[in-house]
Amino acid sequence: MYKVMKTFICRGCVIPVTGTGRTSVDIGVNGNLELVDTFCYLGDMLNVDGDADAAVEKRIQIGWNKFRQLVPLLTNKDMSLTVRGRLYSGCVRSSVLHGSETWPV
Repeated sequence: MYKVMKTFICRGCVIPVTGTGRTSVDIGVNGNLELVDTFCYLGDMLNVDGDADAAVEKRIQIGWNKFRQLVPLLTNKDMSLTVRGRLYSGCVRSSVLHGSETWPV
C-alpha cells in the first residue's frame, strides 16, 4: 500500500503548497485535485495570477546559493580571470536564467 501525503513539499522549494479554501476538482474515478494559489513545479514557483514574481525571486535565490558554493573557485587567484568568468557564466548565470524564457513580460 502507498501512503497518502496530506501536504506535498518539493525538495527544491522551501514554501509548501498553499491553498485558500478553494474547492477541489473531480478528475474521474477516485481522483480529486485540490485547487491552490501557489505551488512549485520543477523548481519553478507558479501561482494563480500568472505573474513571475515568485519565480524570479526563487531563481535569484538559487543563483546566490550557487554563487556561494563557487566562491572558493571564483576568488582563486591561481585560476585565470577568463576561466573564472566562464565558470560564473556557465554555473551561476545559467542557473539564474533557467526557465526565464517562459516568464511573462
